[in-house]
Formats: sequence, C-alpha cells, structure tokens
Amino acid sequence: MLKKLLATKTFESLQTEQSNSQLKRALGPWQLTLLGVGCTIGTGIFVLTGLEAAQHAGPAIVLSFIIAGIGSFFAGLCYAEFSAMVPLAGSAYTYSYATLGEFAAWFVGWNLLLEYLFAVGTVAVGWARYFVKILQHFNIDVFPQALLNSPFTSPDTVHIVATGAVLNLPAVFIAIVAATICYIGISQSAFVNTIVVVIKVTVILAVIGLGAAYINTANWHPFIPANTGVSGEFGWSGIIRASGVIFFAYVGFDSVSTAAQEARNPQRDMPFGLLMGLAICTVLYILMAATLTGLMPYKELNDAAPVATALESHPQLRWLSIFVSFGALAGLTSVILVMILGQSRILLAMARDGLLPQFLGKVHPKFRTPYVATALVGGFGALMAGLLPIGLLAELVSIGTLIAFMMVCLSVLVLRYTRPTLNRPFRVRWVWFCSLMGVLFCGWMALSLGAGTWYRLVIWTAIGTVIYFLYSRHHSKLHQSEHPARR
Repeated sequence: MLKKLLATKTFESLQTEQSNSQLKRALGPWQLTLLGVGCTIGTGIFVLTGLEAAQHAGPAIVLSFIIAGIGSFFAGLCYAEFSAMVPLAGSAYTYSYATLGEFAAWFVGWNLLLEYLFAVGTVAVGWARYFVKILQHFNIDVFPQALLNSPFTSPDTVHIVATGAVLNLPAVFIAIVAATICYIGISQSAFVNTIVVVIKVTVILAVIGLGAAYINTANWHPFIPANTGVSGEFGWSGIIRASGVIFFAYVGFDSVSTAAQEARNPQRDMPFGLLMGLAICTVLYILMAATLTGLMPYKELNDAAPVATALESHPQLRWLSIFVSFGALAGLTSVILVMILGQSRILLAMARDGLLPQFLGKVHPKFRTPYVATALVGGFGALMAGLLPIGLLAELVSIGTLIAFMMVCLSVLVLRYTRPTLNRPFRVRWVWFCSLMGVLFCGWMALSLGAGTWYRLVIWTAIGTVIYFLYSRHHSKLHQSEHPARR
C-alpha cells in the first residue's frame, strides 16, 4: 500500500504524453504572458484590494501585496523550472506526481480543484457587482435585489447564514458565458483574453495616473492601523491575513502552467510567460493599492466594487468611474476565462492518469478542447457564484492555492536530488534558498487564514481521501501499467 501511495511517474512517460498530445499548440510567449496577466489582474485589483484594506490591513494593504508577491516569486521560479522540463497540462498536480508520489499528486490535484472551482465563483461575484454599478449609472433597475445577491453569507468565516436573497443571477450568467468561450477553443479563448487584457490594463493605468493627483496622504495615516485585539484585524496580523486572502489573485502563473501543453515552444516560452506576467501584475497591484487607499479612507473601501467607489468620492473623477466599471467587467471576464481553462486542463490530466473518470479527459474532435471538463467547471463555478458570498469563496481559493504552491516548491527541490541529470531548460539558482523561502512564505500566509477556512479544508481533504481510496487508486493507470493483467 505504501509503495503505491509513493509511486511516481517517470519523466520519460511524461515526455511521451507530451508528444502524443491532442491539444492544439497555439500559444506564443506573449500570449502566455497575457494569459497570466488576464488571470492575475482582476479580482485582486478590482475587488479584494478595497475589501481587505477595509477589513484587515488598512493602507498597509500595499505591504500585503508585497508579501504575497515575494511568495509568488519564489513559487514562480519553481513553476518555471518544472513547466520548461515537462510542458504538460496539470500544473502542480503533474509536477507532484513525478516527484512526491501518487497520493501527494492526488492531494495537490484535489486542492487545485478547490482553488479553481471556487475561484470562478469568486471572480463572477465581483463581476456581478460592477455589472450592477453600470446599471445604476444608467438608472436601470430591472433586477430585484433577491436576484443580485448571494442567498448565504458567512459573518465570521465559520458559520453560514441565510440572507433572504434567491440567487446572484449576473454572476451565474458570466460564468456560463466564459465556459462557452473556453468550450469553443484555446485560440478563441486566447484572442478574447488578449482584447480584455489590453482594455483592463489601460483602465488601471488611467486610474493610477489620473488618481495620483487627488491622493490625500492623510488617508495613509496610520499606515498600519492598530490591531483591534482580534488576530487578523489590522496590525501586522491583519497584514498577513490580507496577504493570505489576496494571494489567490496571484494564481495567474499557475494557470499559465496548465496551458503548457498548448504552448508552441514551451521550453523557452513557459518561463518567460510565467515570470513576466508575475512581474507586471505585482507592480500594478502595488500602485493600485496605494492609489485607492490614498483617494479615500480605507474603511470606506468595504465594497465589492472599491475602484468605482473610490473614484465616485471625487467629483472630478466620477466620469472615469463608468469606464472603470466597463474595464472591470472586461478584466474579470478574462480571469474567469483563464480559471476555467486551467481547471479543465487539470481535470484532463487527472482523468488521463485514471484518478478521475475517463469521460473528463475527452477532447472535442473539432475544437480540440477538454469539453466535458470545461462544461463541468463552468457549471459548478456558476452554482458557487450564485449561492456563496465573495469573502468565503476567496479564502477557500487562497488555501488551495497556497498548498499547491508549497508542494511545487518542495517538488523542485526533491527532483534536484532524485534526478540530477534531467535536462532543465530553465534552472532555478540557489534552489535550496528559493524552494524553502517559497514554502515558508506560503505557509505563513496559509496559517493566517481564518479557522473556518481550515475546517472546510479538512472536510474537503477528507472527502478527497475517501474518493482516492475507493476509486482512484484502483483505476490508476500507473498501477495498471505495473500489473497489465489487471486491465
């Protein structure tokens, strides 16, 4: 039993899978970069910046983004080494399977499911809030409040209570539209993503550039508000808590790695796309966080559309608010697109290995996309978006992301010693330092998340463990290859 749990896939078998891929190789270095920017620039800037400043960090939300960026940088280096070595769909799941064993890979893959499925819901809820802002701007009131809000909320991250609403209808709508685009094809998804990335980056630069003239530096004092006496509410514990929540905004480079099997020249382009996208996004996050907390007192940013709220507080900038709302819609749409794209590729990889049912790995004969997995991710994401509040969703996404990144950092270190002669087109320098720092930063942020988030993670992991022992280990193709008579 222990031998099976620790069994690893050989890199030779992974390279064979790569050469036999049915997915379309259509992505160049800048398209991969834009995929990362498309997924990373969205909820973090347009939604969570204001919420986390108001609830946990104050103006020091800037430091939260820096801490999250440092952790992402170390993890990104490890991702770059792996994705250049074995450019396959599956991301951290595939890397863990080749280094830490099947059960570790299942654990990572199961948590990536948590990350991506709830991430689609998180971003869709933010999209819905900006959609409502646009309707209000034009005095359009066609939806009752019961169809614009989640029917559940979580006031203390542990308990879930009813709100009286029925469904967040706009959030459900955008999740279904994005899934449809991903179903049609990777080229179409990349094209749509490129357009919306250009739109939202232009809007972000406009807010930073024009908003700088109206910053009141008094709003930055105190830069680190005193802790309220509750861990995670301001002070340094609040900064770390906020960094843990907004960390999910850095998931973009993980999504890039899931598209490695569709890159034209993955050995060269994957490290470029991963690290360039991460650098661009980190700079924009820090500048936007400083701008928003300078435009208005941080406690007034407690809104799912904080950028529009901050601009509306200055009569001279109100004209920009409507453009920001449209830019946010475009930006958040691209995030949902890349999230669905990434999750469907992870399901494809797990089904290909036999750990999930084979139908999830089906590739459409015309569109050459994992269409069953795409439809499943879009449908589940729409359900979560319609039912759950953004705060609860964001913390669930972050815990899954942080665990996956920690496993990747460990995996690259293990592989240096177990397979030192493997060809590494991109090689992390000072691998001991970078890997351990990635683990420490990600672990530090994970520990800062609320108790309710950890309770739900334990439940999610328990469900995954039961599925593994009842189904996955019996259908694993790795074990079938070792015992052909069992096929």
